[in-house]
Amino acid sequence: MNLGNNLFNARKKKGMSQEEVSEKLGVSRQTISKWELGETLPDIYQSKKLANLYGMTLDELVEYDIDMKEIQEAIDKTSDALTEKIDWTKAWSKKYPILATYQKEVETERYAVELSRLLDDLQKRYGYDELNAMLVLKDILAAVWKSRKNQK
Repeated sequence: MNLGNNLFNARKKKGMSQEEVSEKLGVSRQTISKWELGETLPDIYQSKKLANLYGMTLDELVEYDIDMKEIQEAIDKTSDALTEKIDWTKAWSKKYPILATYQKEVETERYAVELSRLLDDLQKRYGYDELNAMLVLKDILAAVWKSRKNQK
């Protein structure tokens, strides 16, 4: 994503028009449009004012990814109590149907025993509690998945 898209998405997320932003910054609406289209770039002073206006740091504005920002906001707003009530398998199985059917095909106990052993090892070796050991194992599994995808 480029800075122009980031500026556009941050402005839209804030519910502001180009006119409103231009008034607050003391520039023309056309200037805001050119920034958002990537035709020109705001100077560092204007960039900092934009970041403040949108409630972000300058780094956040430059790296702004609307999907990741929305995901992070959803995570931050979700309480642990609510998270425990969610059937994550059912929720994700709409996107990944295998999650609704694998239990009938896979010897899950075999994998559960090995995963339990790995969790116990992480707890003993590094002193993690059960949740942190699970999170570390999940992150390692994700890294292995990403590495295997990149090898193909």
